[in-house]
Amino acid sequence: MFSDPVRRIATLALLLAACTGQERAATGGPAFSHTVIDDFGDTSRFARPAQRVVSLNPVTTELLFALGVGDRAVGRTTWDLFPEAAKAVPDLGPGMGPNVEAVMGQRPDLVLLYASESNRAAVQQLRAAGIATLTHRTDKVADLQRVLPVIAAALGVDSLGRLVADSVRASVEAVRAMPRPAEPVRAFWHIWDAPIMTIGGGSYMSELLEIAGAVNVFADAEQPSPAVSLEEIARRNPDVILAGPNNARKLRANPLWQAVPAVRAGRILVIDTTVVGRPGVRMGEAARFLRRALVDSFANIGSGLP
Repeated sequence: MFSDPVRRIATLALLLAACTGQERAATGGPAFSHTVIDDFGDTSRFARPAQRVVSLNPVTTELLFALGVGDRAVGRTTWDLFPEAAKAVPDLGPGMGPNVEAVMGQRPDLVLLYASESNRAAVQQLRAAGIATLTHRTDKVADLQRVLPVIAAALGVDSLGRLVADSVRASVEAVRAMPRPAEPVRAFWHIWDAPIMTIGGGSYMSELLEIAGAVNVFADAEQPSPAVSLEEIARRNPDVILAGPNNARKLRANPLWQAVPAVRAGRILVIDTTVVGRPGVRMGEAARFLRRALVDSFANIGSGLP
């Protein structure tokens, strides 16, 4: 199910789409024509709104449904499981280095991809076959505001793009505007175990912690996901450890992690990364989730953690 803000966006999108369609039908409307440039520097020209879309990025898959055009999706990645309706879209495998034949088999007129070098060969093959592609980085909070209008234009839903962008921005800023704790909770975000990897300052999830009123103890690392040592984690002494369900079990069971005071004290918060791990239309929901899990749960940090 959609969260309430996203459900409202989708409902408004469908209403606005209906009104826009009626208006164009009544007046004849101007001819559709859009030229857009993506993060690979590729130019795509659309003489009509894209109707069959393969989305190989969970962020853009969620975006299609928020824009009220989820029915145009004809392919997704294995990881695109939100909203529930996305699960009915054909699963084409991983989004990085995709199976180009499988993608082309869905007869798309637009393919949305993440701007990774591992996708460049696929983009070249698709474009050589006459299929439009839009390839974007979606790593930071600001990226959605930058990418959303481009994709909305290709889909012929420019007004809906502005509506969704404004709604997401407002939901994020509402959390940022909440009272800041006198002593922010200092968090370590565990994402991989061999080697140990965390969220660095180059990641959207580090931004999300700051928006929620917490602090990432590795925010000074420029990389999105730097490798770090257990000794350095213990030295930085985070108040709490964030981890997914599987990683949380590993941390609790591994005696080496007892060197970190937060682990010894059992201060490991299990985080739903499907909510907080993507800088998409649910960013406001993700920020509120972290606010409740961290700031509200540790409101008395000044007098000692629970």
